[in-house]
Amino acid sequence: MAKTEELTEAQRAYEARRAAKAGMSLDKWLAEKARRNRAEESAAKLAEAAKAKEPEKKGWFGRLMDRAHKPIK
Repeated sequence: MAKTEELTEAQRAYEARRAAKAGMSLDKWLAEKARRNRAEESAAKLAEAAKAKEPEKKGWFGRLMDRAHKPIK
């Protein structure tokens, strides 16, 4: 939720109650909420990128084939 113009009357009232409970104005609350959402999205993207870089572990058959292709010493 970025701007107050995009909120319905009920959503605006709900966010106003949450802002009052946090001791903030509605505009400040919505700005803080948007900042938190952006931070969570960027953290999720970083976690997804880190997970994508990890190689998958080979299964039982894959490990067996790797051993079979190694030269006998």
